[in-house]
Amino acid sequence: MQLAIPHAPRKVRLTQVPGALGRLARDAVLGLLFMALLGAAATWAGRFFVEEHGFAARAEEVDGVVVATRLPPRHARDGAEGTLEVIYTFREAEHSVSGVRTFAEFAEGLGKGASVKLLVDPAAPDRPREAGFARTRASRMGWMPWGLGVGALVAVALFTREARRLVRSEVEPLRLGALVWLTPDGPLPEAKGEVAFPAHYFRQDVKMEVRARVRPGRAPVRNGAKVLAAVVPREPGWARVIDQDLAGVLGWLR
Repeated sequence: MQLAIPHAPRKVRLTQVPGALGRLARDAVLGLLFMALLGAAATWAGRFFVEEHGFAARAEEVDGVVVATRLPPRHARDGAEGTLEVIYTFREAEHSVSGVRTFAEFAEGLGKGASVKLLVDPAAPDRPREAGFARTRASRMGWMPWGLGVGALVAVALFTREARRLVRSEVEPLRLGALVWLTPDGPLPEAKGEVAFPAHYFRQDVKMEVRARVRPGRAPVRNGAKVLAAVVPREPGWARVIDQDLAGVLGWLR
């Protein structure tokens, strides 16, 4: 076996690196699934967002009177919700409604006969909402589209980052990295997945210690006890072992 390795920069494509496209495709599928989940969440949030703001635009504020309150236990009221039973008049019609949601901390300060502001939708006058609670929820919903947009940008950024990382770890060592003969510090490990092992090489009589990555089930290009490897340009403490299959794909074997 003779080697015919060109000088750097060498012509190496991502498609020539075994397994690289599979990893990229896997990341793309995961990204698409994440985007699909975001799309489903956006559909639900958009409908909910439109309903909330539609209610806020249609609703009229009226005065109600508290008949009774229902609250969670005192130790569980921080940030919790309670309900009110209220009576009110809307467009000359009397209404008595229970289960009107509000903040528990607000409700605990309301006794029987207390006045409370309600928002009433003319299309559903028997389903009022406590004004402060409804407006707070509507303001929180205003942030939801922004949150979904940020989530989509994060998904794209993560995929782009993974693609760049794949190029840096798989392609750059082969294109630009120094090719060295590594001496493993022990027997090469045998495993079903990619493994790393300690090794060293000499450059100008200086011993350079590295961690080397090797693909499973592949025969490295050897020179006696040494194996051929490409040093990762941006991480000189790492090297990528070049196996015979890869060297053949790259045209480095005669």
